[in-house]
Amino acid sequence: MDDETAAELRDLRQSIDNVDAALIHMLAERFRFTQKVGQLKARAGLPLSDKSREAEQIERLTSLAHEANLDPVFAEKFLNFIVAEVIRHHEKIANDSQG
Repeated sequence: MDDETAAELRDLRQSIDNVDAALIHMLAERFRFTQKVGQLKARAGLPLSDKSREAEQIERLTSLAHEANLDPVFAEKFLNFIVAEVIRHHEKIANDSQG
């Protein structure tokens, strides 16, 4: 590999690393909010999952994915993964609040 290619590859990888770091921080912030939602739901005795909200989110994010030229199927899979993790957290919060 020539020096120019190596430098470009290094710069692109650094950009990827920066985006990955931003994603982790954004996910952490999102989960801080969903933890608060879980605590509120536990106090109010609300269901852990809200299918209508999840459907709205999927619709909104697939639309955003289209606008961003990101595969909407991937966006939906990603959101479903996050929602499953949020519900797992909500279950733990609900169980902890009962004990």
